Amino acid sequence: MKIYIPIILSILSIFSACDSEAGWQNLEVIETVKIDPVIDWTAVADSCTFVLVEQFMNKEKGTFWKSPKNVSGGSYNIYWQQAHAMDVIVYAYERIKNKNPELADTYENYFRLWLKNKANNYNHDKNDETGFLNSFTDDMCWICLTLIHMSEATGDDVYINMAKTVYDTHIITRARTDAKGTGLPWKSNDESRNACTNSPGCLIAAKLYKKYGTENYLNDAKMLYDYIVKNLLKGDGRVEEPPLTYTQGTFGEACRQLYHITQERQYMRKAEEVINYTMTSDRCLQNWILRDEGTSMDGSIFKAVFIPYAVNLALDEKASDYVKKRIILFLQDNATVLWNNLDRSLYPEMYCNYYWGKVFPSGDIASMGAQTSGASLMEGVARMLANLAE
Repeated sequence: MKIYIPIILSILSIFSACDSEAGWQNLEVIETVKIDPVIDWTAVADSCTFVLVEQFMNKEKGTFWKSPKNVSGGSYNIYWQQAHAMDVIVYAYERIKNKNPELADTYENYFRLWLKNKANNYNHDKNDETGFLNSFTDDMCWICLTLIHMSEATGDDVYINMAKTVYDTHIITRARTDAKGTGLPWKSNDESRNACTNSPGCLIAAKLYKKYGTENYLNDAKMLYDYIVKNLLKGDGRVEEPPLTYTQGTFGEACRQLYHITQERQYMRKAEEVINYTMTSDRCLQNWILRDEGTSMDGSIFKAVFIPYAVNLALDEKASDYVKKRIILFLQDNATVLWNNLDRSLYPEMYCNYYWGKVFPSGDIASMGAQTSGASLMEGVARMLANLAE
């Protein structure tokens, strides 16, 4: 309760400025949820992540199937989604490594296996010295971000060094320049330069600069940021059309990282703008929580990309209090709705639905993408609240 009550009181003025009935309905939910002492978010995160590992991971390879125990088949070309499923495990590792060293060792073994098996890369290019080369530039970008996160979590540079090699040799080398500027193409031999490629590319470059201090990485990050702002970002905070949670979150995090590198406030303002858009636009919401973005392996995993980066902004001392408070309440609302729609009687086959406002139908085949998004939410809220309580 010591976490929630001050937040509620301080945000009352925000909602009092909104005369809409919907705003006050949302406030009623917030007041009910935030004083509820029953939900142990750490235990919830443990449970949802356990389901992700036990049902969807091929433990011999450290990679993930698209359905429980690969019952539906079709997991051969699941590549970029591997990044976000493993990212949940990395966040879980960071949360438990000092409390449960045995489980932490198990997770570290999964990291090594994931690297060894090239995150299920189906490209199999015999001329690729890294094993991560793929015709889709964005796929490699997502994989690199998770490799970097593994090094941040474990202190082992083998992962970020691999990300650096993939970026240097297979990602930035694809950049193309024309009258619009310089950006990364979606695929090799393709002219399109979209947000789902340039946003993670920008974030990789920023993180490589922070690690290695080489100016070319900062120049790349600024270059890709400029391309997005000039060609893709809309005036209302949409990062490309249609607005999707994964590109909203990734560009927001790239901006946040650039702010901390340069101390230029424009970057933090952009981070707040795009994250706030995701929490307030009916293009991204359904009944005031994040919407169902589809049942495909692509769309179902989008929210798993947005959540950790929204949490990062909520915990950033340099972000505005208004945006931070809004994120905290928003993510707790989403997590509570999901918690109320998990059929806990089926544990460990307790699956997250594509839309968190409904229980997953027990007769359907569960989705790794949907489970990853739900587990990411619970890991994110557990991390957020633990940091706020310190």
